[in-house]
Amino acid sequence: MSGYDTTKAPPANLQQFYENTKARIQKIQSHLANSPRGIRLKDKVCIITGVGSLKGIGRASALLFAHEGAKHLYLIDFDTKNLPDLKATIERLYPDVKATTMQGDAADEALISGVCERALKEEGKLDVFFANAGIATVNPLEGITAESFMNVMRVNSLSCFLAIKYGSAAMKSVNESRGKKVSGGSIILTASVAGLRSGAGTIDYSASKAAVNSMAKTAPYQLQKTDIRVNSICPGLIETGMTTDTFTYARSRGADAKIGQLNPMGRFGVAEEIAQAALFLASDDSSYVNGQNFAVDGGLSSSHPVMPGRWA
Repeated sequence: MSGYDTTKAPPANLQQFYENTKARIQKIQSHLANSPRGIRLKDKVCIITGVGSLKGIGRASALLFAHEGAKHLYLIDFDTKNLPDLKATIERLYPDVKATTMQGDAADEALISGVCERALKEEGKLDVFFANAGIATVNPLEGITAESFMNVMRVNSLSCFLAIKYGSAAMKSVNESRGKKVSGGSIILTASVAGLRSGAGTIDYSASKAAVNSMAKTAPYQLQKTDIRVNSICPGLIETGMTTDTFTYARSRGADAKIGQLNPMGRFGVAEEIAQAALFLASDDSSYVNGQNFAVDGGLSSSHPVMPGRWA
């Protein structure tokens, strides 16, 4: 028996909790506008894929990396629609940061090897590769074809493999005249809690993200003593362009206050929160963090399902 009776805890006012959540999220999303410039990525050369969504993790990370002093950001997305705005925003807010935007498929070997070579040619080094590009799926088992399954694996998993292969090769390159005296760098992969355990995604999506998590654990042993770190981030339910349908559906039913109620924090997350995790892994603050699947999910993956007030 526990030392207290949880059944006597007053029930939470769901609507009030949701109002508090919205205020908290607004504060999180206004962080950059209200914070002084940082130096955690000072002079670092970074590649980020999957930056096209206005609510996306890639865009939020690009802006945060610029805020923290990155020297040059190579920003890639398959959809060009929002790339000019991202470039213009960075140049307006952070005129000291170079922003190069590129259209392309993150699973295109020639593109990824080329951008890594370009970073070496233009800046003499590559410090960070954030492989964030990916797609989500909604089809049940019977609706998944072999072709669609392999496409999900290509976009979500092959893109990360290419980032590891070509990103690490560039990070090993030493160029003392350009300030790169020793091998080193950080490779960050966007996975998902769906790649940690079942119940958070379709079979094809979950399999692709499990592969990403496996690569994050396996790659460090292929890169021993290079000072190149590889880690994955496993977001939970995050409001991005990819999850728009889920949020729109809930809000159309008046159930927006219930979004994210399965995790112990009782709320969904936003792209800026994942960007902060990416910043940590990109920076020297995480210099001894390697081969990890870093869940950023409000605690969702920390437990088997439990009923509130009833613990074993």
